[in-house]
Amino acid sequence: MAVEDKGAFSFSTCWNIKRHTDGSSMLREIRELGFRRVELNYNVTEAMLGAIEPMIERGEIGVSSVHNTFPHVPDPDYGTDSVLLGFGDETKRQRAVELLVRSAEYAQRYGGEAVVVHPGEVPFPNDIAKELEQIYSGQGRDSEAYRSKWAELLERREAYSAGYVQTIIRSLDEVCNRAASKGINVRFGIETRSRPQQIPTLAEAKTVISALKGAPVGIWYDTGHAIMMDRMGLYDSVGEMEGLMDDIVGVHVHETIGLSDHWCPYVNSGNMEFYDAYLPMIERAQVKVYELKAACRPEEIHESHRLLTAKLAGRG
Repeated sequence: MAVEDKGAFSFSTCWNIKRHTDGSSMLREIRELGFRRVELNYNVTEAMLGAIEPMIERGEIGVSSVHNTFPHVPDPDYGTDSVLLGFGDETKRQRAVELLVRSAEYAQRYGGEAVVVHPGEVPFPNDIAKELEQIYSGQGRDSEAYRSKWAELLERREAYSAGYVQTIIRSLDEVCNRAASKGINVRFGIETRSRPQQIPTLAEAKTVISALKGAPVGIWYDTGHAIMMDRMGLYDSVGEMEGLMDDIVGVHVHETIGLSDHWCPYVNSGNMEFYDAYLPMIERAQVKVYELKAACRPEEIHESHRLLTAKLAGRG
């Protein structure tokens, strides 16, 4: 059976990277799903690029975007859940800036349009996100335990976030200036995150983007993460989305069931309406990337894509 061409939609290597050590077999598996473009995620190693680069050069696969820090950096200080562009330590901050410029260089080299960026977070001495998720799942968001733990999160977040946001703005400004001086023409999308201590909220994203007006910085709207943060109480993922429509760089397409993310929209949740609220942002985004977990099966991916594209076409 011929697989339907997925058109402009791209597909993240996070789906199958754990199953492959060889970059070419990983990308061929994605090609077989009907995707012409991929997002190379932060677990792609330099060793894998040896097999990936010839495929890009031969036009067998296109690259829509890369996910900072790219290629993979084993140091957790520069991993996906760190202070990253918000480091107060100048040496660490400069290293984070250099690594993001390097990610942009790779994106440009591969013909990509954007770099997905986790800007930073407000550090906590305890794993407050995990504690909140456990209370949410066990006792619910309306429980006294959740309310008091949430108040603890907000108190520290509100005390420190503005300082981190200002440092992130400074870092992104430096990144954009360095990228421009190297002739790099890609956009930086600051991603909505999956833990409530992480930056940005949608309001913080607006602050960063406004401060860097004219720079190639916008929002990377990860729909599944936004749904998760909405459920936990951080922001209104649909109401506040409207104010960022002009700033959209790209989207990660996936649905969240409870607080479990990276599922195929519509298909895994069985809800045929809920995800519709995010279609305007998906429609608007220049780069549209499915970011699915390994548990999503090919037939579910095809069905989810059929439903999503039919709904988008119906918006007319």
